[in-house]
Amino acid sequence: MDLPQGDPGLLESGTAQRLLRSTIPARVAYMAVDGTPRVMSSWHVWTGEELVMATYVRCPPMGMLTPARRLSALRANPAVAITIDTERQPPEVLLLRGRVTIQEVDGMVPEQAEAARRFLGEKGGAEYVAGAMHPETRMARISLRPDWVGVLDFQTRLPGIIGAP
Repeated sequence: MDLPQGDPGLLESGTAQRLLRSTIPARVAYMAVDGTPRVMSSWHVWTGEELVMATYVRCPPMGMLTPARRLSALRANPAVAITIDTERQPPEVLLLRGRVTIQEVDGMVPEQAEAARRFLGEKGGAEYVAGAMHPETRMARISLRPDWVGVLDFQTRLPGIIGAP
């Protein structure tokens, strides 16, 4: 692909597609309510249009009785930067930027159940979903339609400073 860094069309590259389907957690950078930066790892599902992550608002069986703190921060400032990257060398890196939207749902966010199966396997995923079943379970669906995308594979796509003539 000969698209410039930042072009959302890079989501169609082989590197991006591999990373989006991987079991590597997305690392989400955001600004906390107190103005300090935070990074949180998160399971994710790529729908073909948006990266979906989820967190609990309430889940008594798992001991979560108050909403995750990142929700108030993301509502106040929905701008995020996300990376999904490998540890092996040379690394493959997918960088996403944009603004998230949040939708609360009763029960489990469907993409969270899908992510649980992918990250934990069929049996582990089924156990995770069953463990969250409760009439008071409520989740937040956090979705990003990236408006900036970067891909680095350190073979054909390098960071600008390294790839500069």
